Amino acid sequence: QVQLVESGGGVVQAGGSLRLSCSASGRTLDYYVIGWFRQAPGKEREGVSTISSRGGSTNYADSVKGRFTISRDNAKNTVYLQMNSLNPEDTAVYYCSADGPEALGVDTALWGYWGQGTQVTVSS
Repeated sequence: QVQLVESGGGVVQAGGSLRLSCSASGRTLDYYVIGWFRQAPGKEREGVSTISSRGGSTNYADSVKGRFTISRDNAKNTVYLQMNSLNPEDTAVYYCSADGPEALGVDTALWGYWGQGTQVTVSS
């Protein structure tokens, strides 16, 4: 079992930055592909970014390319999502997940473990 805890969410003005963290307990994360997802009110959960188990491969949704950066520190058992140039459309609950495919846009049911989410609100 893997327990995931997200942190770093908050309220930020448009153009600002936040860094989300996903910390794990129970097992080391270096076996797993890690993904960040988000869900805005009234919308389906969507994939934002994924990173391979050793960090050598990353994927991003078109809507965040060039603004968000995913990284991982396996020694700290933590994955990060650096979010820059935020805009109100980025407002959502952000979730990290473990043990899924590297490709984005697949069924979220394929992911094995989920955190509880952290709220990101971008004001205009």
